[in-house]
Amino acid sequence: MLLVAGDLLVRGAITLATRLSIPPLIIGLTIVSFGTSAPELIISLDAAFKGLGGISIGNVVGSNITNILLVLGLPALIRPTQCSESGTRSSTVFMIAISVVFSALCLQGVLDVTSGIVLLSLLIFFLSWTVWTSRKQRGEPCDLVDDDLLEEAPSNLGVAIAFIIIGLIGLPLGGHLTIEGSSTIARTWGVSEAVIGLTVVALGTSLPELATTLVAAIRNQGAMAFGNVIGSNIFNILAIMGLTATIIPVPVPERVIGQDLLFMLATAMLMLLFTVFKMELTRARGILMVLLYVAYVTLAFVVN
Repeated sequence: MLLVAGDLLVRGAITLATRLSIPPLIIGLTIVSFGTSAPELIISLDAAFKGLGGISIGNVVGSNITNILLVLGLPALIRPTQCSESGTRSSTVFMIAISVVFSALCLQGVLDVTSGIVLLSLLIFFLSWTVWTSRKQRGEPCDLVDDDLLEEAPSNLGVAIAFIIIGLIGLPLGGHLTIEGSSTIARTWGVSEAVIGLTVVALGTSLPELATTLVAAIRNQGAMAFGNVIGSNIFNILAIMGLTATIIPVPVPERVIGQDLLFMLATAMLMLLFTVFKMELTRARGILMVLLYVAYVTLAFVVN
């Protein structure tokens, strides 16, 4: 329900924005970026309001780990990829930098409104920087909306509005069901909410990124695959946790501070090898990344 509602919301919003003559760049930076991150946002907010900080923050940390190891690792089994675009390299460095800032904020034991403002300020900087660099490189705003996404947007305004309404109803409902289901799983399996957030919930909310990256690999669009993962990780930290912490304080579980944040930083550093040092993501390395992800999930349940 989360995935379908989020997809309908994005499609309907793109049609509405196009009818209002909103530039494609703005659509890409706002509607598409926030729309595709809506499931994570809804889950994090709902979990935080219910006092389930482990699911709230585990969802973001786990999604970032899943995005790098699984979402990049699986497509490499289809086709080896390499990314050498300068814009992707600078975005990777920024992703690592904000991951360090986020980890430092988590060391306080709780992400409060001050932490949220810091993260949202960095988000505004990132969006402004993206607009500036796109104009500098192309002389005009670049189109950040995928062509396939534009083609899939409804042409009828009434249908678009219906999509938006369904999306706005389905997202909160899907988020509520996800939190109820995941917390029940945690109690039944005897594991913490943090572990469920880091694994089950994180994998579920990373499915759109996985689908997009698999398609990009099939089409031999390595830069798109890397860009999708980097952008998603940046928005997970700055937008999802930034908005959530600004609205309600989020306690950080001890296991996340002691284990998972370090692992998230380690996986983020892997991106340096593939983007900054232009190392090819071969099938063998893809298999290694997938196995590393399986080992991480397994250990998460064993060392609960």
